[in-house]
Amino acid sequence: MNFTGILLGLCSFLVIGIFHPLVIKAEYHFGRRSWWAFLIMGLIFMALSLACRNQFLSILFGVTAFSAFWGIGEVFAQHRRVKRGWFPMNPKRKADYE
Repeated sequence: MNFTGILLGLCSFLVIGIFHPLVIKAEYHFGRRSWWAFLIMGLIFMALSLACRNQFLSILFGVTAFSAFWGIGEVFAQHRRVKRGWFPMNPKRKADYE
């Protein structure tokens, strides 16, 4: 039996699950400008994926890279959700939502 696909699926599920609250917290604390962190993180994990000789880790780094790239768009979408009142607004950054 080959469990590689199942393990990669589980790891992908965990990576995506980690990025969901990460985007919410980043937008809450740093606002839309946090998208740069997701871009840098994505580029780092992309480079790791290209440089890694282990196929399992290379795929995992690639999944993480593109989850970070997806997070860029989600930061802006999260900002819109906060403006609509669906998520709590950071009172220290109230001017960002007006």
